[in-house]
Amino acid sequence: MTRIAAALALPLVAIVGAYPSTAAAPAPQFQTEAPVAYMTDLSSGAVLFERDADRRMPPASMAKMMTVYVAFDMVAKGELKLDTEFTMQPDTWKKWHAQGSTMFLSSGEKVSVANLLYGIVTLSGNDACIVLAEGISGTEAAFVDRMNQMRDKLKLTNSNFGTANGWPDNGVTYVSARDLGTLAARTIEDYPKLYKQFYSRPDFTWGKTLGSGDAITQANRDPLLGRVAGADGLKTGHTEEAGYGFTGSAEQNGRRLVMVLAGMTSWNQRVNDSVRFMEWGFRAWQAKPVVKQGRKVADAAVQLGDASTVGLVAPRNLTVTLPAGMTPQMQGKVVYQGPIKAPIKAGTHVADLVITSPGLPQQTLPLVAEKDVGEAGFFGRAWAGLTGLFG
Repeated sequence: MTRIAAALALPLVAIVGAYPSTAAAPAPQFQTEAPVAYMTDLSSGAVLFERDADRRMPPASMAKMMTVYVAFDMVAKGELKLDTEFTMQPDTWKKWHAQGSTMFLSSGEKVSVANLLYGIVTLSGNDACIVLAEGISGTEAAFVDRMNQMRDKLKLTNSNFGTANGWPDNGVTYVSARDLGTLAARTIEDYPKLYKQFYSRPDFTWGKTLGSGDAITQANRDPLLGRVAGADGLKTGHTEEAGYGFTGSAEQNGRRLVMVLAGMTSWNQRVNDSVRFMEWGFRAWQAKPVVKQGRKVADAAVQLGDASTVGLVAPRNLTVTLPAGMTPQMQGKVVYQGPIKAPIKAGTHVADLVITSPGLPQQTLPLVAEKDVGEAGFFGRAWAGLTGLFG
């Protein structure tokens, strides 16, 4: 199988429509003192901004996004139920009841998976993370193995997890901003219902104060909630080693952005720069339609199929992200690993439409198989084998 860049079935202007082009447009720039910054537009795949996005750095509580992703994956597969209860073990309580952010769990208390997830996402509870990890895998170390297996599956090449909650561990746990952006995107795309249920809650009440026994309500630390329209996640982090960080997302008018800022020096800087960064992403960039849903873009060669080619179509209305007010010249090519081996199911992601424009980031849009393609019969396979000998 080789990577094939195929000619478009139609000129790009025929697919996109006739936009009046402007001169090459430099990508807009964002001003921040954060040493690490990254933003991507999930609707187009465009990276809108990156600064040291592959640096390995301590994630602090942003590591909890992987703990939550593992739990979401298990819930979606039926391996874990939201109403299952786990117990806060006495030894776990002694270690974690007063270590950083807490859900205020009590020793011996039984808590459902759903409430532990609220405690992790909304309250950033270190205690909640360990109770969930131990409940799922028996020990935190065994759960961490699950986290790193998932890291490999998601291809997070600059990440490693040594704890379930991101507590400093002498450099064993590290991530990159790009990996955090990927993890955020996969959480949103892979488990949209669970993401919506758990990641946008403004506050959560759990535990009671000593003495009066009043219920304890804590606000979500997400600096975008209530400040940026469409904001609905994800996770802050802070330790002395890591500084102040945030991985966030918001959706406006069909565009979803994911942002990461890290290494900031104060709570206020995290709030102010996070809000400005997300607003810049929506204001300085615009979406332009490229291909309507169902439109055929090209044909791909098929190996050992009952058809020699398969049409490549847009699975949804595809857009590119361009600087606001600009429509620079665009070029497109179809790329896929091919020939694509049969059988192929209609709707399967088998190719990409790669859009390039001078001065702007490359954008990669998915294309799917137009129809089912079955395997070739015996004589078809035999003929393919014979022609392969003399090809």
